[in-house]
Amino acid sequence: MTAKDHYPDAIQPKAFEQKLSELLLFQLTQSEKKARTLQKQLLINKLYILGFLRYPKVAPDNNGAERAIRNVKVQQKISGQFKSDEGAQGFAIVRSVIDTILKSGQNVFEAFRLIARLG
Repeated sequence: MTAKDHYPDAIQPKAFEQKLSELLLFQLTQSEKKARTLQKQLLINKLYILGFLRYPKVAPDNNGAERAIRNVKVQQKISGQFKSDEGAQGFAIVRSVIDTILKSGQNVFEAFRLIARLG
């Protein structure tokens, strides 16, 4: 499967990659230190920046990762903290199992019932 299968002719990854290359090779002045630092980091990670254009299953943002940590942050906000390292670790394990079950399209209650029967 190629990019042509997923994108119309007007939106080809090569065109975006070419424009990105031009931008990253633009000569900045010595006084633009922060911009030069950013430019260097972008050059190092160039292959990953537009990866979502070539691989449609790759999300163009990090919303999934942010949603994954949201439950932990809500738990911390409600209780103020985890009372122990073991409690935090237990919460993380259970939350990870729930998220995996949801992502695979299964019923959480049924999956936990099956896990309880196996244990």
